[in-house]
Amino acid sequence: MAGSNSGPESSASLRVFGALVKFFRKQAGMTQEEFAPQVGYSVETVASIEQGRRLPSGKFVDAAERVLDSGGALKEAAKYLERTKGLANWFVQWAELEKEAICLYIYESRMTPGLLQVEPYAKTLFEEQVPLMSEEDIEEKQIARLERMELLTRRPNTVFCFIIEEHAIRRQIGGPEVHRAQIEHLLHMAEQRNVEIQVMPQSRDHHSGIDGPFQLLETPEHRLLAYSEGQKNGLLISDPAVVSMLQLRYARMRSQALSPEDSLSLLREIRGAV
Repeated sequence: MAGSNSGPESSASLRVFGALVKFFRKQAGMTQEEFAPQVGYSVETVASIEQGRRLPSGKFVDAAERVLDSGGALKEAAKYLERTKGLANWFVQWAELEKEAICLYIYESRMTPGLLQVEPYAKTLFEEQVPLMSEEDIEEKQIARLERMELLTRRPNTVFCFIIEEHAIRRQIGGPEVHRAQIEHLLHMAEQRNVEIQVMPQSRDHHSGIDGPFQLLETPEHRLLAYSEGQKNGLLISDPAVVSMLQLRYARMRSQALSPEDSLSLLREIRGAV
């Protein structure tokens, strides 16, 4: 599992779906260049789907089913992709683990963590992504993000701990109104018994997580796993030595960050300055 950039189950299902599209396309005697305009997508998108590198939209599945007359095979295969819709391929396996975790620890230095983002904040991130995403992709990612956020209230017995860099909280993504709504949401979520939010102050010149954001979780079987994400990749970590090292770092960071009470005071101060 260590070193995997995506869940084996999800990547396998994408490859199977892509192989089916390719099989039926060839059966129909069409090249990718002939098939692409008939389903309303670019040749590059068709190629990515056939190679199992891109999640097909519902629109693509319906169009491919119609054009290739696959007898329902593509729609049936697409059912196994629904749970991954709107999520990056490399994040799917971690998202599945999140749903069952009994503890989740997140350190974020770039932005407000996804589980704590309000809808307009998340939408701004998706709309400003480079290269630009289609409206359909943005909508799918919005839905997936909102579904993940429900974990905080749907699993009241799961402990969620967040350490967020102060500069990431102060960044006004989406403008002043969205920023204020985001701070209000953080304050609201911090009132939940199973949610703890700590701010890593800008005044601290060094701390144990300076190498970058990461996450830790404990499974129902008390297995400890970690996750690290980059620009366009993610790494699910199961190596006990690496997970232990990240645990030690997170434990140290909890003492280096502001206490939960002081963090709430800072959040209220930031809210008042917006």
